[in-house]
Amino acid sequence: MKRSRLLLVLAALAALGPLSVDMYLPGLPALSADLSSGTSSAQLTLTACLVGLAAGQAVAGPLSDAHGRRPPLLAGLALYTASTALCAAAPSVETLIAARLVQGAAGGAAIVIGRAVVRDLYEGAAVARVFSVLMQITGAAPIIAPLVGGQVLRLTSWRGVFVAIAMLGALLLLATLRWTEETLPRTLRRAGGLGETARSFAALVADRAFVMPALAGGLAFAAMFVYIAGATFVLQELHGLSAQWFSVVFALNGLGIVVAGRLGSRLPARRQLTVGATVSLVGALALLPVAGFGWSLALLLPALALVVAGVGLSMPGSAALAVAGAPRAMAGSASALLGLSQFAIGGFAAPLAGGWGSRDALPMAVIIAVLSTAAAAMSLLSPGGPLASAGSSSPAGPAFPGEPVFQDQSVSSGESGESVDMPTDAAEGRPAVAGLSDPRPASPFLAAPVQPSEHHRVDS
Repeated sequence: MKRSRLLLVLAALAALGPLSVDMYLPGLPALSADLSSGTSSAQLTLTACLVGLAAGQAVAGPLSDAHGRRPPLLAGLALYTASTALCAAAPSVETLIAARLVQGAAGGAAIVIGRAVVRDLYEGAAVARVFSVLMQITGAAPIIAPLVGGQVLRLTSWRGVFVAIAMLGALLLLATLRWTEETLPRTLRRAGGLGETARSFAALVADRAFVMPALAGGLAFAAMFVYIAGATFVLQELHGLSAQWFSVVFALNGLGIVVAGRLGSRLPARRQLTVGATVSLVGALALLPVAGFGWSLALLLPALALVVAGVGLSMPGSAALAVAGAPRAMAGSASALLGLSQFAIGGFAAPLAGGWGSRDALPMAVIIAVLSTAAAAMSLLSPGGPLASAGSSSPAGPAFPGEPVFQDQSVSSGESGESVDMPTDAAEGRPAVAGLSDPRPASPFLAAPVQPSEHHRVDS
């Protein structure tokens, strides 16, 4: 496989989820009017995609462990293209919601298998470089997608946006057929992926060191998706912004997420989580009087910007703390459950503001404030957090049956070299993260360390 072609395919797979969620957003009010649906029903098209993304990631990863990467990836891309075409032709909002659910699940499968391919092919420092590129694309896609969607709407209707996405899906399917090969040899595949993943999920849910930061991240993520779903109607219908100007505003907020995440990389993971959650809470509390009194966009937009910038700051810390608390063999499942919880909570919360109507920004502001308050509380009360009780840290014994005792070790996670507490395997004295000692990852959900592996060669 040619490296440049492979990276192009992996980059497109990383962008698939954000494009699916965000590209059609400028046309959401027009979609609602065309299909004669209420605000809440139209916003369910967003919720369905988010739920599908969560379910697709949870199911497709273990399947690819058992059956190889290429067959489920090709099947997912084919299903993604077909379901997106159905979105474009949907005669009713109910059909559109069902098609968006399938589109999200297929897109989630493509995302998680694309990450697994990286882990199959690369080792060591090269993984960090590849995933750094993919994360930059993932961060840029939500910024670019609404801008592209707004421009497409100048030429066609909301249906044309889905036609454009379907064409991208078809091109990606063809590129994957021509430019990729199977990366997981039969000798490294494992049986019973779904049952084993379910057992890992149950153990993780019982562990407070995982649940608290994971919930903090999931609640913060949900606040951002309430903003994404509610702001479409609030900014366009209530404040009269055109689809194009909405795209610009949305892109600026997306840029704030990227900048906040970049600045936060200099902080330890726990400080990323608590500071980010606090910033979001400040923005959410400022949003309440602005929305309640119907003040101008000059005050509304900065408050929203604080909310989403705080999310961009807190999410990396949430992921690091939740996944680091899991045994090495469960790190992939921990990452999967983390992603599932984010999209599931976001999918549940996104339509709530629309259920109260689109002519008032207060419902959106109240829901964002409740979610941001809960996220801040979880971050402060999580083990090791500022308000955690003295006995809330993990016990000295193994957190999971059959696992070695974990000890704390200071590991640098930011550019400044500051350290965060990372559990280590006491027997080996190194960070308890999947992929450090295994010949292949236990699950594809967590990106891990890049040089070609002994099984495959990536040509220049």
